Amino acid sequence: MSAPIVCFVGKSDSGKTTFLEKVIAELRGRGYRIGVIKHDTHASEPDRPGKDTWRLRRAGASRAVLSSARYLSLVEEVEEELPLEEIVRRYLPDVDIVLTEGYKRSAYPKVEVCRAERSRELLCAPGELLAVVSDLRFDLPCPQFGLDDAGGVADLLVERFLRRPAQAPRRVSLRVDGRPVPLKPFIQEMLAGAIRGMLGALHGGKGKRVEVDLEEE
Repeated sequence: MSAPIVCFVGKSDSGKTTFLEKVIAELRGRGYRIGVIKHDTHASEPDRPGKDTWRLRRAGASRAVLSSARYLSLVEEVEEELPLEEIVRRYLPDVDIVLTEGYKRSAYPKVEVCRAERSRELLCAPGELLAVVSDLRFDLPCPQFGLDDAGGVADLLVERFLRRPAQAPRRVSLRVDGRPVPLKPFIQEMLAGAIRGMLGALHGGKGKRVEVDLEEE
């Protein structure tokens, strides 16, 4: 089953990116895995002109992957914009919740950020709103939070969408020729995610403890 999706929306310079950063940090601190999607209505070029991946795509590659010990970046050309749920299904299959910046026209619940100095009117209709974050007060039935209350919004998301306990951090140990090799947390997460992803396609691949033995001739 796909993760729940909540859209953070607001007018330009309303502070929605800053607020979303704080909410992500709050949820991450509580042990949840968060996927985030930024909606670009201008169809900007995501790759930097002149970079190797940009040049290779210009040469004819429909997909370009940049891989390193810490990050994996994918740039893929599409003929039309993918539906939000399809993006989540393809690229965010193992997160607890997906938070977006943008997608104000989607049918998903929305948290609107509204700053008085930018606008005194909301973009969304009352029925679309999960919550409002603002230094103003509105006559609405949904919860309303101050511009600094990321913790309150995180509490709301947990209550509405994440009632089950957050997944405990995954522990991965590695031994090479019997010698333990220390792994930083992000390496453990990367290995665990890759292995769990492959096991998900196999019959009998689910379980709490997984052992992998690799021998080279």
